[in-house]
Amino acid sequence: MSLEKIHAAIPHRDPFLLVDTIVEWEENFIQCQKTLSGDEFWFQGHYPNHPIMPGVLQCEAALQAGAILLSKHVAGNVEEQVPVATRLNNVRFKNMVYPGDIMTMEVKLDERLSDAFFLTGKVLSQGKVTTRLEFACTVTSPK
Repeated sequence: MSLEKIHAAIPHRDPFLLVDTIVEWEENFIQCQKTLSGDEFWFQGHYPNHPIMPGVLQCEAALQAGAILLSKHVAGNVEEQVPVATRLNNVRFKNMVYPGDIMTMEVKLDERLSDAFFLTGKVLSQGKVTTRLEFACTVTSPK
């Protein structure tokens, strides 16, 4: 799906947009990708002689994919409803993500309780799981 559809679903923009392709989007599951050129700002200082994708940004990429998924479950648009992470649990970093890799984020909506959404996600690169996490989000109105 196009970058235009991603922009319509979430408020994130460059240089902090960590999703550039939606591969699959069902009611309770989404698969997205981010192609890492190596020119991203974090690679300049995150181990300059051995650049790797920071784990916290892998989590953020999964959260952004989750926010896109949730855009089908909430009323309003990105100017009216902003997804906000409220919890991260059981985060596990398994493998590295390097410049030039295609990072794949898979997120599943497990449960919704009122305005709280509970999700599980994983990030993959080169066919290997790099990060697993459970997280919760809510949707709020921006200031």
